[in-house]
Amino acid sequence: MKTANEIPYKIYLEEDEMPTTWYNVRADMKVKPAPLLNPGTLQPMTAQELAPVFCEELVKQELDNDTRYYPIPQEILDFYRMYRPSPLVRAYCLEKKLGTPAKIYYKFEGNNTSGSHKLNSAIAQAYYAKQQGLKGVTTETGAGQWGTALSMACSYFGLDCKVYMVKVSYEQKPFRREVMRTYGASVVPSPSETTNVGRDILSRFPGTGGSLGCAISEAVEVAVSNPGYRYVLGSVLNQVLLHQSVIGVEAKAAMDKYGIVPDIIIGCAGGGSNLGGLIAPFMGEKLRGEKDYRIIAVEPASCPSFTRGRFAYDFCDTGKVCPMAKMYTLGSGFMPAPNHAGGLRYHGMSSILSQLYHDGFMEARSVEQTSVFRAAEEFARVEGILPAPESSHAIRAAIDEALKCKETGEEKTILFGLTGTGYFDLVAYEKFHDGLMTDYIPTDEDLQKGFDGIPKVDL
Repeated sequence: MKTANEIPYKIYLEEDEMPTTWYNVRADMKVKPAPLLNPGTLQPMTAQELAPVFCEELVKQELDNDTRYYPIPQEILDFYRMYRPSPLVRAYCLEKKLGTPAKIYYKFEGNNTSGSHKLNSAIAQAYYAKQQGLKGVTTETGAGQWGTALSMACSYFGLDCKVYMVKVSYEQKPFRREVMRTYGASVVPSPSETTNVGRDILSRFPGTGGSLGCAISEAVEVAVSNPGYRYVLGSVLNQVLLHQSVIGVEAKAAMDKYGIVPDIIIGCAGGGSNLGGLIAPFMGEKLRGEKDYRIIAVEPASCPSFTRGRFAYDFCDTGKVCPMAKMYTLGSGFMPAPNHAGGLRYHGMSSILSQLYHDGFMEARSVEQTSVFRAAEEFARVEGILPAPESSHAIRAAIDEALKCKETGEEKTILFGLTGTGYFDLVAYEKFHDGLMTDYIPTDEDLQKGFDGIPKVDL
């Protein structure tokens, strides 16, 4: 074990130290996340009912609350080795700039062409689709990170990839769109005229910039109506948090190697993939009573699922064609403002994270986007990485916690997830620098419109 003075800027695990299993935090949850419900019968979804939508192996992973560790297939491990293990970085320069006694670390997931952590699950889902002999997959994407990652994974396995991209992001991020097309994906702005549900949403919300809920509905419709296709999702689902646990398992292994124990763990929260992956092994220790950590989810004030949402069964998509999940939700009909929170514009939150939050194992806060971009700029100027807007929500909270340490003199250790880079988000940075960025916070009346659409499920 190294001493504190021997800790380098970047901590890399050796290739043979890379995790070979995914960790399923549900196995250690005394109160399991509530099951997905069939919206017609209000009964838990069975594997047979989910099979037309998801790949067979992914259905097993989705429904499994008991298996603690899943071996990572060798072909996925071989792909991971192109960019994993990813670095755990000590933010020495940021600490110096803030004048804080806190020690700040970040797990950097932007060191691959897709630019984010999304590739960890994309390659797994594409692998299982290929193993099943499928022609291709459909999906949605918000900021474009998931769509980019999935297009790369599908290209690797020779699968067709159909992406429905939230319209406001499609317009704001043309370069992200072109990367997807370069990898062979077809990209459609959502809501669109290409599906029944898209046409219905456009008739009800003329001129809308769309939402992840809209894009999910369109992608699912296309998947179930085309033989040889299945739908895949980049966040929210249990299977995705399982795959993303590689982030936290690596981070913990690197910290253990140097005897580092975080006091505070921070992740941005939209649907839950990054946050759930980062905190997984730490939360496992907390659930088992072995250690205690302060865990903070950070979301945009414009789409405050945790901090202002309701814990209830709701549809996972705007078109109401998907199963219902019990989660913190703003209502499937909630239409977020066309801001630059990117992939954090989903109306709900992972059932796993929602249950953990409801049971008091973690906390949540919301932050405004101009404050987020100020933190992003401050980080970029001293740490040399231009962060994605999503990641910058976590940076904002990490800086705030480090400044609290400066006030109190406490030497706390902070870990946050740097989910990806912001080089495809320069339109957002441009608006921030030109003073054109505003902070939209929905009123109680705005939120009530979404709440009114939450189904009444008494279970």
